[in-house]
Amino acid sequence: QVQLVESGGGLVQPGGSLRLSCAASGSIFSINAMGWYRQAPGKQRELIATISSGGSTNYADSVKGRFTVSRDNAKNTVYLQMNSLKPEDTAVYYCLGVLGVGGREYDYWGQGTQVTVSS
Repeated sequence: QVQLVESGGGLVQPGGSLRLSCAASGSIFSINAMGWYRQAPGKQRELIATISSGGSTNYADSVKGRFTVSRDNAKNTVYLQMNSLKPEDTAVYYCLGVLGVGGREYDYWGQGTQVTVSS
């Protein structure tokens, strides 16, 4: 069974840091683009960072300069390093992976991990 499993969320004070992980497992023959999304209460899910299979990255303006996305292909894992966190970063964070399974590409979502920034 192919799945993405996220970890690393929690409660942090403003100005603090967290690192989220998203690990892919199962019968995967390729992991292509990966992305991080977040959804705050009462708001739509928004794309905040992407990383291509070659390592090219893009960020939403709201997180640029504070968040860094990276990947470890040997571990089938993508990371989101979040620094200088603000209360408005509070949300459920999801990863999305374009995974090669059974000769085709499919989008898979992680289950989400809660990040709360509060003093």
